[in-house]
Amino acid sequence: MRPIGINTWVWTSPLTDATLPPLLATIADLGFDGVELPLENTGDLDPARTADALAATGLRAWVVGAMAPGRDLVATTPAAVASTQDYLRSCIDLAAAVGAPAVCGPFYSSTGRTWRATPAEREQLWLDWRTALTPVVEHAAERGVAVGIEPLNRYETSLVNTVEQGLTGLGPLLETHPGAVGLALDTYHLGIEQRSSADALREAGRHLVHLQVCGSDRGAPGGDQADWPGIAKALDEIGYEGGLTIESFTPDNAAIAVAASIWRPLAASPDDLARDGLAFLRALLAPGAAS
Repeated sequence: MRPIGINTWVWTSPLTDATLPPLLATIADLGFDGVELPLENTGDLDPARTADALAATGLRAWVVGAMAPGRDLVATTPAAVASTQDYLRSCIDLAAAVGAPAVCGPFYSSTGRTWRATPAEREQLWLDWRTALTPVVEHAAERGVAVGIEPLNRYETSLVNTVEQGLTGLGPLLETHPGAVGLALDTYHLGIEQRSSADALREAGRHLVHLQVCGSDRGAPGGDQADWPGIAKALDEIGYEGGLTIESFTPDNAAIAVAASIWRPLAASPDDLARDGLAFLRALLAPGAAS
């Protein structure tokens, strides 16, 4: 069965050395196989201490980055590109240190940044993006980590909204650096931008690095509008063996609530959201459930 994890953003932000151990204990006690670790700022998590905390709970890990204002690889200054590349390298180094197979996120421009572009302008933006992303992907390849590029919905970016745009924008990087770069998809964004989430997964195919799952309201998966049996069937068809991680957000942190447009509680408590989502995913992924 594919491993099921959860992002610590369900409970807190930012994640730090101080908050990590008790939160990992809670996640393990709830029955998850793994955890998605957001590195919001370089230095928030010490790699060695993080590895020890994971070993103490037996949880596997994935790492996600946060494209805060000023983190951009396109349509910005050379200094901003360089600092963003350095930040992404720190995410990759953390992943390598804790044995995480992937670092995922919208690694092209800061979340919430949108602008109109003609087809020709978009092609140039994608070229600039590939140029800036290449040394990051090379750093990941040297450390045995995959970079998963996440398309976001139209309200959070105007550069990469769909699987097709992600694959087209990455272009030759997918062939020159096989296994080191691909797509990280999120069912929330798929539900807004794709006509069929299942078909979008099929389109991603072998380039799917990681999958985040949540309900259509950003809460726990299950009982929402998403075609979960279709999603599970598509994962089987493309031979995806990676993890499924619940990504939702606490409304108690002002910065993250605004960034993710979380204006109300999505469950009675973070533990309830986690528990309900895990139970649903276990049932969904049970042998024969998607047939």
